Amino acid sequence: MTIELDKLDHGRETYATYYGDRFVLKRPLPMFSDEQKQKWLEKQHKTKETIDAIRAVNHTVYNIPNMEFINDDEYQILEERAPGEKLTKDLFRSLSKRQRLEIINSIGTFLVDMNELKLPIPEQNHKITSEFKFDVLSHFVNNRMGEWFRKNEVLQMKKFCEQIDSFTYDTYRAWSHGDLNSGNVYYDEKTSTLSFIDFAEADYNLIYADIFAPLQTDLQIERQVYEKYAEYHQPSLWRMLSIRNPKMQELMKYRAESVLMKRFLKASRDLRKNPQSEKGKQNTKAKIAFMREQMAAILALEQRFAKKK
Repeated sequence: MTIELDKLDHGRETYATYYGDRFVLKRPLPMFSDEQKQKWLEKQHKTKETIDAIRAVNHTVYNIPNMEFINDDEYQILEERAPGEKLTKDLFRSLSKRQRLEIINSIGTFLVDMNELKLPIPEQNHKITSEFKFDVLSHFVNNRMGEWFRKNEVLQMKKFCEQIDSFTYDTYRAWSHGDLNSGNVYYDEKTSTLSFIDFAEADYNLIYADIFAPLQTDLQIERQVYEKYAEYHQPSLWRMLSIRNPKMQELMKYRAESVLMKRFLKASRDLRKNPQSEKGKQNTKAKIAFMREQMAAILALEQRFAKKK
């Protein structure tokens, strides 16, 4: 098996080097200072603790690649490679109904196991828009969006923002993965096994943030994952609303919309009113198209949940 080094995944803090068919050797980015390297090591030790804890659950419906060792002196970690390929929307849609159901079951099982590793933090009221720079998004929509978008598009986005900003819900904080997206979940079609990687952001987090994470939003399996989660969850730890409860329907919709709004906001930061270079013009055009895709997805969510009322 031959793997090209430049095609390996490199994160914001970690540089990966190939170390055999089963393993990846990782180091902090070369430009890191000694202090940054030390913080990187501390994060790796914390990550290993979480990996060891979830692996100890020993559930057979999903896989957690092992972190084999940490070499503090050389600033190195050795990890197992996750088999298969990233669980993207296109890959998921290409699978059979049975395979998709197995994936939903695996995600629900994994989330329950993660959340129940430690005792939860008591219930609190939460506002979804407090999770990201909603004021920046509102300023863009109200003051700058019209430079690139049609008037009806601006009005539609204003409506979306007003609706989500008025929504709050009660929730618990539980031990969570914290970064559940398609880049951190791999599917091995040969064994029908799902692997979860990158536990660097593991911490106490809102339970619904993982249940309705970007991965589930992209695959449009929010409802099915919630149902599996509710089936396996220990109700004595915290209460969960029925999937048919109107408050839960709103929560599910707005959690998914928040994922799309964050992507819309991120793309808006790269917009240029009058780009001079051809590359700049193409980049602006691509960003606008991407932002329209997010708006279309939000509208589709609104329509999908409106039908369920």
